[in-house]
Amino acid sequence: MKALIGLEDGTVMTARSFTGPGEAVGEIVFNTSMSGYQEVLTDPSYTGQLVTMTYPMIGNYGVNREDMESAGVHLRAFLVREYQDRPSNHRATGTLADFLKKYGVLGVEGLDTRMLTRKIRITGAMKALITTEDLDPESVVRRARAWEGLVGRDMVALVAGPAARYRWENNVPVPADGFAEGTGFKVVALDCGIKYNQLRLLTLKGCRVLVVPATTSAEEILALQPNGVFLSNGPGDPAGVRGVVDNIRKLLGKVPIFGICLGHQMLGLAYGATTYKLKFGHRGGNQPVKDLLTGRVEITSQNHGFCVDPASLPNNVEMTHINLNDGSLEGMRHREWPAFSVQYHPEYASGPHDAEYLFDRFMQMMEQAG
Repeated sequence: MKALIGLEDGTVMTARSFTGPGEAVGEIVFNTSMSGYQEVLTDPSYTGQLVTMTYPMIGNYGVNREDMESAGVHLRAFLVREYQDRPSNHRATGTLADFLKKYGVLGVEGLDTRMLTRKIRITGAMKALITTEDLDPESVVRRARAWEGLVGRDMVALVAGPAARYRWENNVPVPADGFAEGTGFKVVALDCGIKYNQLRLLTLKGCRVLVVPATTSAEEILALQPNGVFLSNGPGDPAGVRGVVDNIRKLLGKVPIFGICLGHQMLGLAYGATTYKLKFGHRGGNQPVKDLLTGRVEITSQNHGFCVDPASLPNNVEMTHINLNDGSLEGMRHREWPAFSVQYHPEYASGPHDAEYLFDRFMQMMEQAG
């Protein structure tokens, strides 16, 4: 089934839908991972985006229940060079096409993804429309340009988990008002679009994890008497998320805090720093980051389009990590309060394991705080 892809710069490309008729508008971006497409699809941070995979052959190992990073698919469309409809993997329980259809997400193939990726790198992430229904090139471009975009919008409100709290037990969410009985640090995880593997690693480290909605107040969190607070990843512009930064500011100095991705950005805003939109973002499982505290270089999994401006950090906050591709801020910590964060994804789903030590650093911080 023929599909048109219209970009806001006037570019129009043709493709084929492998999921049937459909239409999707959003921000078009690219991901450089060679595998892990199911983790990409189920990462809530991709809400509002049309994702192009740079690796040319996608779908060859199918999908399975164990590789879910949330309860569903969050991106709006999936673009690949060549779709493989006959998966060959002992873990596969279905095809990528059927998986996308289940969640109503458009998948297209047969386009020049190398050309599209180069265009995004040169021009930047753009508004785009993909459609099998409107085959008028001028109309497709015009409608892409008319989309409101991501800047300034509260995308967390679209993906944050259930209004009720839940515990992460035996690799599944269990509705609960408080922590489970037992030993281990009590960690409140603020759900701004959390990935399951963050919860898996926290529990693997021995933590008792209670996930609460992003809108939960600082007073409610402190009333739970946690040993630490974890700020999750999530989609969109951190400056557009309503209320969360104010609550984080009230938690500073009262409880150890560890933030990842959007959680890192919102922690930066709580410090008094500012954020900005990257030209085309960092998305993939192969981003080099240097730990300035140790001099060690790690290969990281990343997915973000916004960044904390290092020039805006107050004097009591120091940079701890930088991206070796563009020098952007990848990590920071407060000099006086127990709080630190990274822009990338140390939970490695899907990606390298180099940065798992950050969860141990969080454990040490909670232990020192008593």
